Amino acid sequence: MLLVETLIALLLLGSAFAFAFPASEANGGGHGGQNAQSVFYQGHDLSSLGIMEQGGAVYHDTARHNQTRAAEDILGDGGMNTVRLRLWVNPIPGQYDLSYVLALAERFAKKKYHIYLDFHFSDNWADPHHNIAPAAWPTTLPALSSTLRTYVRETIMTFKHAGVDLSLVSLGNEIRNGMLWPLGQVDVDITPHAALVSNFTNLATLYAAARSGVTDAVNAGAAKPQVLIHIDNGWNVTLQTTWFNALTATGKVKVADWDVFAFSFYPFYGTDATLANLQNSLHTLARHYGKPLHVVETDWPAICSGSDAPELSEPSVPISAKGQTEWVHDVIKVVKGVPGGLGQGFNYWEPAWLNSTSLGSACQDAILFDTDWSRYPQMEAYSRESVDMLKGV
Repeated sequence: MLLVETLIALLLLGSAFAFAFPASEANGGGHGGQNAQSVFYQGHDLSSLGIMEQGGAVYHDTARHNQTRAAEDILGDGGMNTVRLRLWVNPIPGQYDLSYVLALAERFAKKKYHIYLDFHFSDNWADPHHNIAPAAWPTTLPALSSTLRTYVRETIMTFKHAGVDLSLVSLGNEIRNGMLWPLGQVDVDITPHAALVSNFTNLATLYAAARSGVTDAVNAGAAKPQVLIHIDNGWNVTLQTTWFNALTATGKVKVADWDVFAFSFYPFYGTDATLANLQNSLHTLARHYGKPLHVVETDWPAICSGSDAPELSEPSVPISAKGQTEWVHDVIKVVKGVPGGLGQGFNYWEPAWLNSTSLGSACQDAILFDTDWSRYPQMEAYSRESVDMLKGV
């Protein structure tokens, strides 16, 4: 009887797991086919590292007596297991185009890092303020959808043929206001609800095409990546619930069509971007959708002073290298505290981008390296203690 009772308990446990995590999530994919639920994807966006190195950047590990080392090795010792890379469609050659990104991905994959590919679906920056369709792409919805589907499939297959399994794939970058403008632009503040849903129809059509491109690549033999939808202002629960409700209400995108919620969460752009509000947002979405959630972009300043310095959302966290680590630990604590173990990822944005130390904020410096410019164009970068921010979290 004891054996029978044990077997029944195990079967019930397995059924509960399958209910909590549908096949699209539970089966996982990417990087050696590891179960996605067994991995907490923690790392950094290193999209600009190749450009930095080509421009004369040299990275030093201060913990090893200023030994010259690859930046990813320094950050890997600090707990990084995932590298995020943005991809533009037809930019200036070498500026985040496919050949540039593929070379970095091959380099990092050989060192056993999970690769997170961030499709921008643009020739330049894609974010809530700029999400313009590639100049050479069609300007009608059916043709643009077809081009997008083919582009996603062929891109993923290019990585497969290079021996790079993609663990994570984001279909669009910070698409709060849509992607592939003007056809895919949306306004989340439109009312009434019927008008909002109608406004999301083109975006949903385009997202569904991109998602089909992933399926096409997997059917052609590529490893299945976890598919992300990436929205900014992860702390804003009203935005998040309204946006995803509108997307699925179109009937063109099902909840099963993405695996992971991905959020930006920056402390610079409003004092409402608090840890408590992030927790409320993540917990609300986890309870409603039962899907994994990642914070895929954040940073914290080591230097932020002067009359233009922004008010930070968590003023108790010091502005320093120690503060960078404290902020990250606090954010990861919130992510890992999501019910059901659904908080499964974290990425710091561009810690090694030496000539963009503000990282888009009004602070002077949010990267993880001090830089000596005295021998410019050579840039000597020395790791701060915050490079270890992901160690042991």
